[in-house]
Amino acid sequence: MSEIAATTVHEAYAFACMRCGYGWEQSYEIEHHVDIHGQEFVTYTADGERVPSPLSTPTCTNCGGHVVRIMRAGRVADVQKLLQRQHAPARTAEPAGAVAADAGPERHHWRLSDLFHRR
Repeated sequence: MSEIAATTVHEAYAFACMRCGYGWEQSYEIEHHVDIHGQEFVTYTADGERVPSPLSTPTCTNCGGHVVRIMRAGRVADVQKLLQRQHAPARTAEPAGAVAADAGPERHHWRLSDLFHRR
């Protein structure tokens, strides 16, 4: 299909699955095209791969469910940061040279309602 015009915009969305509660964010390059017949069409690219529109066919990347809430970018990241601060262990003074027994990142489960609570 030949095209005579293309415009690319960058957008990001946050998603929350209403089935399993999983939340994630994704950035997209959205290309608006007009073909040689004057017909408009749009293509979506995420991480270098062409993907279907996240607005018309959202699919949970965790469970494959299709009941997905779409929100402005940053909602999932904000909740994850909040939960990390709430669950962070209290820092105590340690002797010089002491090493924490578990220095790996701790994973926290978050509730879907955390995304929608307004303070």
